[in-house]
Amino acid sequence: MGQLVHTVPEGRPVRGVTSLAGEIYLLRDTDRDQVEVYDVITCRLQRRLTVTDAGTFVHMTSCEHYRCVYIGDPFGECVHRLDQQGAATRWSVNNVVSGLSVNAAHNVMVTCCEDRKIIEFSPRGEFLRDVILPDDVIDPRHAIQLTSGQFIVCQGYSGDRVHRVCKISSDGRHVVQSHGGHWGSDTGQYNWPRHLAIDDNEFVFVADYHNRRVTSLSPTLGCARQAVSRDQLTGQPVALHVDSKLRLLYVAVNRCQDSEWKGHLCVFSI
Repeated sequence: MGQLVHTVPEGRPVRGVTSLAGEIYLLRDTDRDQVEVYDVITCRLQRRLTVTDAGTFVHMTSCEHYRCVYIGDPFGECVHRLDQQGAATRWSVNNVVSGLSVNAAHNVMVTCCEDRKIIEFSPRGEFLRDVILPDDVIDPRHAIQLTSGQFIVCQGYSGDRVHRVCKISSDGRHVVQSHGGHWGSDTGQYNWPRHLAIDDNEFVFVADYHNRRVTSLSPTLGCARQAVSRDQLTGQPVALHVDSKLRLLYVAVNRCQDSEWKGHLCVFSI
């Protein structure tokens, strides 16, 4: 299992985490200063950025090529693009956003849980295509496109029977491999697999929200281990990010204390 090497102090609930150009970007649930930027080595706060005309955020990802971050807005049904200086633009998705990722072509992949599809946009928000997922992929929460063109997708929400991680064909039509099944807490089971991260070797990390752990899967999804155990987290993991060069796993964690939700960031060596 990973070893804890840094923590970012607790504050408002956390919605997403990513890194860009030697800095960590942490997305919080607040009206102003939603994005906190930390030094990647010391984890010291560098600055705060505000996204105007924003709704409720759900996720964050980054693009090193264009030096920007993307933020999902499910109620506003849009994506916000934020550069390193804090200048923001946005585009409409016309669908509920549940997850974001950037593929090898630097395009933005938007996971839409209600319509069970992935929408691909250019870095400036031009619509490129819809990828409709198979009928048995219910409530997809997050998807990442591999260099092969295939997708890794996590599915399952409260009340759903199936909670699993799938590898899906590049056209979105077929489940190639999967891990998990009926929801539960045993080894090999999930209880709301909420978010994914993938390293340079295509090992998959899964934020298992209600089981309060992070699972690591082999590229074929055939071998699983605990990357972060329940004992290493003080709350539910909501978002992940992997820095393959530094061999670090960032885990955004929220917890409820005295009827108030709070969030922080844990950094593990992997």
